[in-house]
Amino acid sequence: MKHTALVLGLAMFAFVMTVIWGAPLLRVLRYFKIGKIIRVEEPDQHRVKMGTPTMGGVMFILPTLLLTGLLNAAAVIGLDVIGRSVLVPLTVMVLFGILGALDDWEGIRGKRRGDGMRIRTKFLAQVALAVGTAFVLKYLLGSPDVYLPGYKSPIDLGFWYIPIAAFVIVSEANAVNFTDGLDGLAGLISATAFAAFGGVALIGGQVYLAQFCFIVVGALFGFLWFNVHPAELIMGDTGSMALGATLAVVALMTGHWPLLLVIAIIPLSEALSVSIQIAYFRITKGKRFFKMAPIHLHFELLGWSETQIVQRFWLIGLLAGMIGVGLALI
Repeated sequence: MKHTALVLGLAMFAFVMTVIWGAPLLRVLRYFKIGKIIRVEEPDQHRVKMGTPTMGGVMFILPTLLLTGLLNAAAVIGLDVIGRSVLVPLTVMVLFGILGALDDWEGIRGKRRGDGMRIRTKFLAQVALAVGTAFVLKYLLGSPDVYLPGYKSPIDLGFWYIPIAAFVIVSEANAVNFTDGLDGLAGLISATAFAAFGGVALIGGQVYLAQFCFIVVGALFGFLWFNVHPAELIMGDTGSMALGATLAVVALMTGHWPLLLVIAIIPLSEALSVSIQIAYFRITKGKRFFKMAPIHLHFELLGWSETQIVQRFWLIGLLAGMIGVGLALI
């Protein structure tokens, strides 16, 4: 009960911090005209988003960095508030956030305006960061390789843990990136997933990791204050890649990373829809499996409103999160 009260208190504090500094950040982004560019192939109703301030991931990354840093600094005066192991997901959040920011900036002001970084360049950078993180998790933190429902002891994967963990990190970073396309969607889905893995961490006695998860949840709720429809601010790759990679690292630290298939079912579906669309297009020489991918755009072209899609996807994500926590108890 004591730990539960603490993590909820941290979430509330992170929420307040994010909301307070959100308005000044918006003014800065508007002043420098850091606005979203809508691609030609996107649905026509997205035209109204043109120019909306982007790179909004900074809004929740900085409060998370500040609050987690202050709690770690408390150890200097003898207060054991938060474990230093959370510096790993925090570092991943910052590094992937920087990579996403470079991608956003290239798409706004760079030579590849409207497109962002080259896919190969971005992918190779993601792989390098993911492999390095996998080594840290395996050989420095000693994270459990994998827990499966029904097994109380972790299963040893040996060296195979490195490529598998790297794959999970890169996949989740891109999956959440695909999810970011409608007002509030990526933020709501990510907050729900972090809350679920925060619960999993509490169940496993990883209190420090649970505290970090709920700091992120609180900061995301603060971001959603400005991001719900009609959004005043867009997350951008700065936020989506950082969230996906960090969620993967949190899952890997609990050892229950297979539960990402359940808890993160919406990002998984978004990524699979893109893969299916590309494969089907190539096999059929130009035909489309979906009206448009990622899948939230398919439903939008079917006539669902943006709010309907976000709310229904979030309901699925919420139910999936509860099922995932339940599976961790088996």
